[in-house]
Amino acid sequence: MKKLWQKKTGGKLHPALEVYTVGDDWKLDEFLLPYDLQASLAHAKMLHKIGILTQQELADLTRGLDELRKLHAQGKLTLTIEDEDCHTRIENELVARVGDAGKKIHTGRSRNDQVLVALRLLMKDKLGRLVPAVRVLAEQFRSLAKKYEWVPLPGYTHTQQAMLSSLGLWFGAFAEALEDDAKLLDAITSHLDQNPLGSAAGYGVSLPLDREFTARLLGFRKVQNNTIYCQNSRGKFESLTLEGLVQIMLTLSRFAADMLFFTSRECDYFIASDAIVTGSSIMPQKRNLDPLEILRGQTTVLTANHALVRNLTVGLISGYHRDLQLLKKSLLESLLIAEKSVEVVSIVLENIQPDIQTIESKIQPDIFAADVANDLVQTKGISFRDAYQQALQELKGRKIDLQKNLKSKISPGAPGNLKFDR
Repeated sequence: MKKLWQKKTGGKLHPALEVYTVGDDWKLDEFLLPYDLQASLAHAKMLHKIGILTQQELADLTRGLDELRKLHAQGKLTLTIEDEDCHTRIENELVARVGDAGKKIHTGRSRNDQVLVALRLLMKDKLGRLVPAVRVLAEQFRSLAKKYEWVPLPGYTHTQQAMLSSLGLWFGAFAEALEDDAKLLDAITSHLDQNPLGSAAGYGVSLPLDREFTARLLGFRKVQNNTIYCQNSRGKFESLTLEGLVQIMLTLSRFAADMLFFTSRECDYFIASDAIVTGSSIMPQKRNLDPLEILRGQTTVLTANHALVRNLTVGLISGYHRDLQLLKKSLLESLLIAEKSVEVVSIVLENIQPDIQTIESKIQPDIFAADVANDLVQTKGISFRDAYQQALQELKGRKIDLQKNLKSKISPGAPGNLKFDR
């Protein structure tokens, strides 16, 4: 397979170095290929607009690119290590299919801005699908919060029962967190929505490229203007994307940790259906929530990927460097992890049922000590600090109505004032 960078008089790269430099990039580019085809078509239309391509050449390239798109969708256009990357495979395929017009497709661009625009399109696409899924999951949590608004649940600090909470408050916390996570992803998507195509290798070209035209064709909000900044944004934009994904995973991993604790024998607050548990090869009694343990672990993978992406560009001078190739794996893996984790939590929510009787039986009497202290402040007019000292003694012999206690928590956002209509 001919490399785009090979000269007629050049020698052949040592095979070991080719394997080392290409790495897994050719496999990862399977995900980028449809976006590169999309950008190549827009670039071809722009080249025709500025007089580089004839009408017939544009028609030939359009036909060739459409054939490649269909073959890829059918799983019949795959890459090999000899291809090096999707850009090389596409250009070589076009030359084979449409002749000299295929040799013109690279006019005015570099593989540097090709990969930039393909990654940008991929990030926009994936985040555009993820945000609605996150909002649907937030609504699932909100529905459960409303359904179980007045079901009591111990609230914990330092992993010790602290104050009375509710399933409404607990489920609602994840609903609000995910709503914020979705807003952050929206903001990140808006920031990414800039067209880097036409920046070439980072220094422009001596052709009147119409970058506004390709931006419109590709659905970008604006052109990313400065050509060096286009290259320098590689790593920065991926880091921003991963920051949004990390925030989602931090929300989901807290839910996972809670559920693993709440379904332990020590709590037994929820009943999990067989659809979401696995077993043990040696202990017949085991019912393990393995999907949530994997999710908890995948959160660490994603935060590590985020650190890698942030650090990979540190110390690089302005412009393109081959180091940047190593960003792809972390980005693509993290997008997949976040997407699948949202799906997993949605399935888990559909397959858990609170055991209300067990929950109430596990609530310890001293969980109401802070409430008694507040009651003494209101009814006896003493300072909170004095009430704090008397609370445990006053609590002895008192029978606390759980529902009444929950409804007494009227501060905004508390169990008795969840403000579902806000």
